[in-house]
Amino acid sequence: MNPDGVELQVPWDSLRVGYSVFIPCVDTEKAKTQAKALCAMRGWKVKVADRIERGCLGIRVWRMA
Repeated sequence: MNPDGVELQVPWDSLRVGYSVFIPCVDTEKAKTQAKALCAMRGWKVKVADRIERGCLGIRVWRMA
């Protein structure tokens, strides 16, 4: 993923059903689009939301199925 032009390494293979991952970024719309596309390629259902966690803007991706 590279929503802000910087490559981010997200541990997708570790994301089991019921787990979530926070992805820090400024361009949350682009991040949501990229995350949904990557998860769709894996056949996963996910919930994605804008978040501010510990003072940091980003998105959280929950794997639902």
